[in-house]
Amino acid sequence: MAIRLSDHFSVRRLLRFTLPSIGMMIFSSIYGVVDGFFVSNFAGKEAFTAVNLIVPFVMFLAACGYMFGSGGNALVSKTMGMGRKKQVNQIFSMLVYVSIAVGLVLTAAGFLLIRPVAVLLGAEGELLENSLRYGRILLAALPLYILHLEFQSFFATAERPKLGFLTTAIAGVTNIVLDAVLVGMLSLGLTGAAVATVASQAIGGLMPLVYFLRPNTSRLRLRPAVPKVKPVLRCCANGFSELVGNLSLYLVGMLYNYQLIRYAGDSGVAAYGVLLYINTVFLSVFFGYTTGVAPVVGYHFGAGNRGELHNLLKKSIGIIASASVLMFALAQLLDRFLCGIFVGYDQALLELTVHALRVYAFSFLFVGFGYFTPGFFTALNDAVTSATISMLRTLVAQIAAVLLLPLAFGLDGIWASVVAAEVMAMTMAIISLVVKRKKYHYWDIKNQASGSPGQ
Repeated sequence: MAIRLSDHFSVRRLLRFTLPSIGMMIFSSIYGVVDGFFVSNFAGKEAFTAVNLIVPFVMFLAACGYMFGSGGNALVSKTMGMGRKKQVNQIFSMLVYVSIAVGLVLTAAGFLLIRPVAVLLGAEGELLENSLRYGRILLAALPLYILHLEFQSFFATAERPKLGFLTTAIAGVTNIVLDAVLVGMLSLGLTGAAVATVASQAIGGLMPLVYFLRPNTSRLRLRPAVPKVKPVLRCCANGFSELVGNLSLYLVGMLYNYQLIRYAGDSGVAAYGVLLYINTVFLSVFFGYTTGVAPVVGYHFGAGNRGELHNLLKKSIGIIASASVLMFALAQLLDRFLCGIFVGYDQALLELTVHALRVYAFSFLFVGFGYFTPGFFTALNDAVTSATISMLRTLVAQIAAVLLLPLAFGLDGIWASVVAAEVMAMTMAIISLVVKRKKYHYWDIKNQASGSPGQ
């Protein structure tokens, strides 16, 4: 039986509805992880360092895809809940077309800025040329990657999360196969890895575009639309926290690389790259859950179902807490295995990376709340609260931590800085939920929402 946004959600039904989004994000995270595995093991540490140096810059440009996806998702799902069916596809279509135009502009900007950015990050000689070669190929598919990130949110809103998972799975498998062939068998190194990633991103962007352009049975359909300033601004405002969060994440990533080159050289950047790959896969669980539950929250907010908002928040907190403990335990138990996948060929680098992961893994106990809470407020169309939490988590807490903690603790201060930042972010998230509870009534247990019973 199909699950609708208007349903009442038990834990089981909530997991059934969000599991495809979680799987979708896990497969999406595989893009970079697979590249890292093949580049590190078949092209060497120097090429692996180049990938990790330049990827944050490309992802920095692509972050607007999260803004259009999350912000547009909040606006569209709320409009659905309010029963304004005619406006839904108009808003959806307009946002997709605007994001394509923005992607083309950012691609041009990326080609102009990539060299000075790489030099600013400390790249020179062979490292600089490797970084530019890999980054420029990725920039060629930037508009399609932005669409891929955007559609990840809209598949859940369209009540087709399984289709979103299938699309991303096909893109992920494409990346794996092409990496194996181009990097592993044909020894094309960075060029082969970049081509594999571009091909997978193109599939992730084009398949949903074709689906929503054609007649379909989902709640969303791309139609001719004239850009209107007000809905675009509302979308940008709603998704501003996701934009800021991701921009800050990649900005912080570049700052980490700068600090690591100073404290540990190329090996530090390579070790941090491994942490990011592991972190990306683990965090995709939280990100996927938030993406999946957001349209449900937005729908019931638009429909005024306060009791169901309470139900969704209470169950989500329990799910996030359980997943956080599991992620921490897995990272500690499998630390040597996970790190060995990428740098097992270099014993010194492996020991450095394993030690770093043991410290870094404590952040998994807190980061889920830092991801879910801004997404929850975005779904409530509260851009200010959502953006405030995201900015404090990344721009303020992480930047301050990565600059100050190494002064006292050296290299360990860099690994621990993300833990300190996530603790501060979770504290801010809890305070925000308490302060805003009367405004949005998501802790109103007296007014239970109606709907079909959970399974």
